[in-house]
Amino acid sequence: MLRIGLFLATNIAVLMLVTAIFEIFGLQQYLSTQGVHTNTTALLIMCAVFGFAGSIISLLMSKWMAKRSTGTQIITEPSNADERWLLETVAELARKADIGMPEVGIFQAQQSNAFATGWNKNNALVAVSTGLFSRFNKDEIKAVLAHEIGHVANGDMITLTLIQGVVNTFVMFFARIIGSIIDKAVFKNDRPGIGYFVTVMVLQVVLGILASTIVMAFSRWREYRADAAGAHLTTRGAMIGALQKLQAETQAHVPSEMPDTMTALGISGGWKEHASKLFMTHPPLEERIEALRRGV
Repeated sequence: MLRIGLFLATNIAVLMLVTAIFEIFGLQQYLSTQGVHTNTTALLIMCAVFGFAGSIISLLMSKWMAKRSTGTQIITEPSNADERWLLETVAELARKADIGMPEVGIFQAQQSNAFATGWNKNNALVAVSTGLFSRFNKDEIKAVLAHEIGHVANGDMITLTLIQGVVNTFVMFFARIIGSIIDKAVFKNDRPGIGYFVTVMVLQVVLGILASTIVMAFSRWREYRADAAGAHLTTRGAMIGALQKLQAETQAHVPSEMPDTMTALGISGGWKEHASKLFMTHPPLEERIEALRRGV
């Protein structure tokens, strides 16, 4: 099953909405009369504006959407010793990584998992599942938290926004270029008509899925970097131990209660027996463990 993550799903939704608005309010016709569809530079600029707008909106919404979709409960005042330890550990790791103190939360899920998100490394969210908190020892939990802090310190969400913005730009651009060619060649229209609109909508979906392989490649690469950060902020042994325990759960097919749209944000991408590696948000756990052992 293709799980492209909350960020990518929001982007596609924004792009489709922009296309629909263009058609409903006649903006396609207006831009055509202004020469935008014949002036590739103007078209590229327009696509960049809307393409980056989609990715920025996704970034700004990411923390709010993550809280709502997972039911994460933010810890403001610890109610027990475990919550106090969790807050103190995140604070310690944030200081080591030289970032601001993130919001800390816990979400209900049987599977051991954790995620980090947020538009700013000094205004992020780090959350762990109840399954992870109940089955992992404190060294392993600390390593998982360090992995998530690594994502924040590395600026992965900002980098993903830039990559997604570029991808959005060229998906919109080439969809409209190809749509114009098909509209003129097949439907014999001098100006964009219904054939153009339908073609662009279909091409944006197809090209968006193909282009998502670029985003997924970056997502897999950032997992290796976050693992290395986790090992640096704690110990390599603790990080390997945490990944091995996650590996045991995936092999036992422990069900994930994390929403599909959140898969890309978790430390574990879940069990993907039939998924193509091109569309995986995470590298296989055995490859991540081996990379840590090699010191990559």
